[in-house]
Formats: sequence, C-alpha cells, structure tokens
Amino acid sequence: MAVLFADISESTSLYQKLGDTVARNIVNACLSLIHGVLARYDGRLVKTIGDEAMCVFPSADLALLAASEMQSQVAASRPGNYPVGIHVGLHYGPVLVEDGDVFGDTVNVAAYLTAVATAEQILTTESTERSLSAALKACVRPVFNAVLKGATEESTVFQVLWRTDNAHLTDVNLRSSKFIPGDTGSLLLTLDDDRVRVDQWRTGVVIGRSRDCDLVVADKFASRQHLTIKLVQTHFYLFDHSINGTFVSLESGEEIHVLRREMLLDGAGQICVGRSRTESPREVVAFARDRRSMFRI
Repeated sequence: MAVLFADISESTSLYQKLGDTVARNIVNACLSLIHGVLARYDGRLVKTIGDEAMCVFPSADLALLAASEMQSQVAASRPGNYPVGIHVGLHYGPVLVEDGDVFGDTVNVAAYLTAVATAEQILTTESTERSLSAALKACVRPVFNAVLKGATEESTVFQVLWRTDNAHLTDVNLRSSKFIPGDTGSLLLTLDDDRVRVDQWRTGVVIGRSRDCDLVVADKFASRQHLTIKLVQTHFYLFDHSINGTFVSLESGEEIHVLRREMLLDGAGQICVGRSRTESPREVVAFARDRRSMFRI
C-alpha cells in the first residue's frame, strides 16, 4: 500500500508565537482538514502524532491525488484562520499491518521523505513513480538522488507538482548530482545507566545540572541547562548554552571546545560538560548513531 505522512511546517514556532491554546486549535483544524480528504481517495488515517498525520492508501495514484488535495486545501483555507503549510512524503511498497498500525521500510522511507520535504512540498520515490498511471507520471519530476532505508543503491526522489500554476517553480538542474542526506539512524546518548534516544519522536534533549534536564550531571562546572542536542531534519546538532563550554571528543581523537555555538554530531564520541577530558571528568556522556531508522522502528 501507499504510506503518506503529512506534517505541519514549523508548528513549534506557532506555539512560541501564538501560545498553546491558539496554536493547538490551528493544528487541530489543519489535521481535521487532512482527515477530511481521505474518504474521497479510499484512504485511512492510521494515527496522528503531534502535528503529523499518518495515512495509508491502496494505490500510489490515490495517495498522490490525496496529497495534492491536502496541499491545495491547506493553502486555500488557512486552517484556524492562520496561514500554515504542510510538507508531505509518500512511498508505495510492502508493509506489515498489525492491530491497524503499519510498519516496515515503506513506512520509514515515507517518514524520511516528509522530514526532508519543505513547506508546500510533496516528495515521493522512484519506485512510487513507476507505480503511477501514465496520466499522473506527468505530475512528478526528478529533483534529488538518495540512498533510501532498506536499499543499497541510489535512487531518484521525485517532487509532486500539485499546483495548477507552476510559473514560479524553480527549474531543476539535471546536470548536477544532488544527493540529499540519508536516514542514517537516531542518536543514542548514554550517561552511566541512563540512556536517551533522539529521533523524530524525541527531537531534543537537554543536559545540565538542573533536575528538569533529560540527562542530569552533578559537575560544578556544568551549567543548569548546559547544552541541548536537537534533530534538525536528518542531522543532530549540539547547542551549547553554558558558561564554561562543552568539550566534544571525536572518534579521531580530536577534542573540540564548543562555547555558545552549535556543532554537528556525527558518528560516535564523548561529551564532557564544563571541563576537558584531560581534566579526567567523572561524568562523560557518550553519543553514537543507532543505525536503525530514526523515523520509525
């Protein structure tokens, strides 16, 4: 079947700008609009996760048509009387169905495409494009290359052209090789016996002395909310908020001092808060990639 995720773009900023109650009403109005589209295309809502809807359809054609109508309706109706956008990813392939939920690499790929899509964009896969009817093949165009979860070879990612007027569409340079970052897995953070996983479902973790932090350290050189690690699309970034800085040791042996700035975390290594590893800190946070999908297991 075809699996589709529709996610409200920059919903976090809605809560920051408008407050919880108003933002939640807008999100609910948008999700209700998305849900209302499904019956016309034999679609089924599997679940909503925060500001995201997961849906399934019996064919690639129906999923593409539904995604296009979702985009059109959201763009035209201003759910909750506020201008919002959605980004959509969809993939057609084999799935596992259990108690109404859906699992497998097809789901992982659809969720990944949703994460890399921008507002008002629909992305799908080369195999989905091959499953489309001749009429709908004219509504997609190749835009990126990627190695998708569960595959060993690169394939093409397609954009769905859902607008009736594409005069402002950016031309695609087919001569350049444009690889988008793949789903290389979630990030595991370990401090003594405590372990947290940063992924699509838990997109941020705070480390510091405060008891409200996700990982609590006792070092006197650590700030109360010393650092944040966040998932930004498919990458993990460390943001330092401290007085003494954060020391990140890489697999190469290099140690980097991060102070009031951000750093991309890749591979594996160690994080020391407030002091260098040369000072033999008692508390060290280990980070490493979990190579399973960051989007769904």
